Amino acid sequence: MSELIKTQLKDTKAQMERAIEHLDSELLKVRAGKASPAMLDGLFVDYYGTATPLAQVGSINSPDARTLVIQPWEKSLLGPIEKAIIESNLSLNPQNDGQIIRINVPPLTEERRKDLVKKAHAEAENGKITIRNIRKDANEKIKKFKTEGVSEDDIKVGEGDVQKLTDSYIIKVDQLASVKEKDIMTV
Repeated sequence: MSELIKTQLKDTKAQMERAIEHLDSELLKVRAGKASPAMLDGLFVDYYGTATPLAQVGSINSPDARTLVIQPWEKSLLGPIEKAIIESNLSLNPQNDGQIIRINVPPLTEERRKDLVKKAHAEAENGKITIRNIRKDANEKIKKFKTEGVSEDDIKVGEGDVQKLTDSYIIKVDQLASVKEKDIMTV
């Protein structure tokens, strides 16, 4: 096999690996039954006029399975943090005691669990689409190697290898989605 195709396969594998990592981080944001600091990852707080990630303006801990505690670096941020949580679509009710913000995470209803499973499956489908797009780009690049003297046979083998990579990463996406679904549906 030509070096051009080998290099392309390495690049393709690296891109697919990044797609899996991204999917994993997106699935962490989908709430399962227990409180997790990752639930607040997408939250931004107004920090002196700048939208700043919550994790950069305070520490977020989960002392037990149903509670999140946010300790802001500055007391003046208690209000903006509380506002950001209320305005988010997380359906959480923050309690500000003047020192910290405590969030009691209610147990999930069956209906909410099903909604979250749908959301997890939508994220997984986005991951599959990303992987298929990477496959398409890789195959287009491999086909262009013909102008650089790569044989038809090497091109066919390269495309086959890209398909094998794609299949293996689609299986990884399905496994991640399955694990997340089981996590969400566990009471």
